[in-house]
Amino acid sequence: MTIVSVRGVTKRYRGNVIFDDISFDIEQGKTYGLVGPNGSGKSVLLKLLCGFAVPDAGEIWIDPRYLSKNRSFPDRFGVTINGPAYIAGATARRNLLELAAIRNRIGATEVDAALLQVGLRPELKQKVRNYSLGMKQKLSLAQALMESPEVLLLDEPFNALDADSVITLKRILRDEQAKGTTIVFTSHNPADIHELATEILQIENANVRPPSRINRVG
Repeated sequence: MTIVSVRGVTKRYRGNVIFDDISFDIEQGKTYGLVGPNGSGKSVLLKLLCGFAVPDAGEIWIDPRYLSKNRSFPDRFGVTINGPAYIAGATARRNLLELAAIRNRIGATEVDAALLQVGLRPELKQKVRNYSLGMKQKLSLAQALMESPEVLLLDEPFNALDADSVITLKRILRDEQAKGTTIVFTSHNPADIHELATEILQIENANVRPPSRINRVG
């Protein structure tokens, strides 16, 4: 079942054409590896898919069950794009509690579980401004996961993670796949794409090829 449909979308930035009349669908429960050269527009495409950016032409249709009255962005989407955003002078736990209070859907129990899931200690008093890049990345992932999303849009989720944390994140994503979560993610490492994706979305020359299925042997 299609949950996001991109039809004839064109997007320009500072006079440059990022996407030119692109069309494709995102299907429920599949995992899409979004690939393309640096500067090809992977982050822009993720923003378009969740409403953080709007096309200059064309239409992006989102399944109405992810939309509700007076909301600008789709519900049940977990998103991390262009690295983590955070309140620098607050702890990781306080950051997530502040975000959780916006929708009032989850509380401290779920926030703590999300932090532990990605390898951060909820009781840590260190301010996020003093976090390493890897810790900030984990915080961003916890934010994307904490409200049990049905769709995950992840921009370079493995960036800055150490080897053990990469293994942990891959296990988390496999668990999400088993639950039927739809995932679109980018990675500079082809092995990550091949290991996790069921479909490839290839950006090339301001175009996006229709999703192609990864065929695995064995």
